[in-house]
This record gives sequence, C-alpha cells and structure tokens, in this order.
Amino acid sequence: MYNKITLMTNAAQKKLLATSSTDSPEYGRSIIREEIAALSQVAELLDERFSAAVDAILSQAPGSRIVVSGMGKAGFVAMKLSATLSSIGFPSFFLHPADAVHGDLGRFTKNDIALLLSNSGETSEVTRLLPTLKQYGSCIISMTSSATSTLAQHSDIVLETGRFPEAGPLGLAPTTSTTVMMALGDALAMTLVHKRGFSREEFAAFHPGGDLGRSLMLVSEIMRSGDAHCVVNESIETKRALHTITETRGRPGAAAIVNNAGVLVGVFTDGDLRRCLAHDSDFLSKPIGEICSRAPISIGPAHLAQEASHIIQKHGIDQLLVVNELNIPVGIIDIQDLLACGMIRPER
Repeated sequence: MYNKITLMTNAAQKKLLATSSTDSPEYGRSIIREEIAALSQVAELLDERFSAAVDAILSQAPGSRIVVSGMGKAGFVAMKLSATLSSIGFPSFFLHPADAVHGDLGRFTKNDIALLLSNSGETSEVTRLLPTLKQYGSCIISMTSSATSTLAQHSDIVLETGRFPEAGPLGLAPTTSTTVMMALGDALAMTLVHKRGFSREEFAAFHPGGDLGRSLMLVSEIMRSGDAHCVVNESIETKRALHTITETRGRPGAAAIVNNAGVLVGVFTDGDLRRCLAHDSDFLSKPIGEICSRAPISIGPAHLAQEASHIIQKHGIDQLLVVNELNIPVGIIDIQDLLACGMIRPER
C-alpha cells in the first residue's frame, strides 16, 4: 500500500513552503491590482446616464420602491445594493429573477423602478423579465458590461460597467465583474445620499439596533429628563436637596444645582455626599450651593451618546449633566444608562 504513495522528503517540503510563502502574497496582490485597475476605468465611464439614474430615483412617486434583481453572483450584489438603498431611505427589495417569472412579478407596482444587474446583459432569467416590466411601464435601469446587450437595449437607463477579464488564473469565476458592479452600486447609493441631503439623524432612524445604531444614538435619546431629572436651587438647604434627590424617579444619584435664572452652577453627587460626611458635620443645614461641586462637566442634547460615554469614562464620573444652549439643565446621563444600551461594556 505504502509503495504506491510518493512521499515528499523534508527538503522538498521546505522548498515548497518557501516558494509558496513568497509567491502567494504577490499573486494575491496581482489580483487586487487587476481589480483596482478595472475600478479606475469604471469611474471614467460615469456620464449623463449615471445622472439620469440618480434623477429617476430621486423623482420616483411617493410609495414606490426600487426593485433590484440579478442572477448568480450578480444577484448577491443586487441583494447588497437593495439593502443599502433601504438603509438610506429609498424603499427597496430584492426580487430573484427565477421567482419573478413564477408569480413574484406581482409584487411590482406601476410606479416601481426596476434595477436589473447582469454582467453579460444576456442572462436569460433576467431578460425574461423585460416584456412584463415594459407592459407595466416601469422605469428600467440596468447595470451591465455592454450598452449593446439585450438587457441594455431594452432599458430606459444603462449604467455601463465595461468589459474586463475576470481576475485569476482561469478568468472564469466572477471577480472583477462583481467588484466593479458593487462599486458602481455604492456610487449610485452614496450619490443619492449626497443629492438628497440625507442626515445623520435620518440614518440613525433606519439603524436602531446593533453597534451601528448605538454609535448614532443622540444624548437626547438616552438622557433622563422631566421627573427623572433632579434640579434644585443653590439656595435650598442640603437636607432638603437630598430629600429631593431621593424622591426623584429612578434615583439618579445626582442633582443639577442652578441659580435663580435656572442656569447651571454646580452638581451634587454621591461623591460630594461622602466627602461632606467625612469632613463637614454641619453640611445638612448649609445651602446646597456652598458644598456642591462647581463648574461641572456637561454636554448638549444633540451630541452623540458616544461622546457622553467618552467623557464619563475619561473623567471617571458616574453622571453627566445635559444642558441646552443657555446652559440650563435639561437632563442627566447616568453610567447605568450607558451600560443598559451597550455604550459601555461591564467589566468582567
């Protein structure tokens, strides 16, 4: 049995490993360089047709959607593009072309835009959609390598990706074609964001969950306000101020101290209480303004909650006051609030 197997000597193994460790990264770099070169050429292909596609999407009727379709690897690019469009406020869904001709074309409405992806422009599953889409009167935008393909000739707007050899030794597996298609889709989506003036707040509204949603949350979304936010005048007795803190909903563990104009002048926290207990036996009868911490750190409600998290961790504090443009307290963020929404990870 063993005499039928050609065994590689240790020296031969070492030689093979040495060769592959040198050649493999360089070959990988050559693949990436091929795709970069193709992307540079695709960028030069953008013209008035790209502008027409942007304008068509921006002017679509209220309630209409962008239906994105593609087969095979182009289909995966189409799925990603559809998801990107939805995430920036342009309602979209992916329609598998094989399912479309078996009843799912009924998901189209007459005002929907069809965005069809096919590198060759001759993919039968995709071109079979054209007669029905023409009958619906849908605007058809195609993304294909050739303006003379069947798909392009029957489209209202053609986004040409250009013809490039697929990267790799066989030149068969979709590589360069899907890379340029993905980049062109991103260019379209981000141009829509630019032209419509899509704001950070709008983006956050479509991404409420996960790390992305947390990174875009505003201070105003997580701060304690109203009856969960303790504000006391600097002139009242500390004993009364402590009672007010205790009775505040959620027991924030701190109070914003204000002057007669309602402007923030200080903060009183559990740390201040411990300091007074250790060094001032008469503090309960003194005005809270005399023993509070003056000039406290604060943040505005329109700032990102991530900024509040950074400030709290940097200064080693448990509460951060939130003030408006007039320096009037409007809320407070407690470190527990940041832990609850995942802004700060609990120590293990």
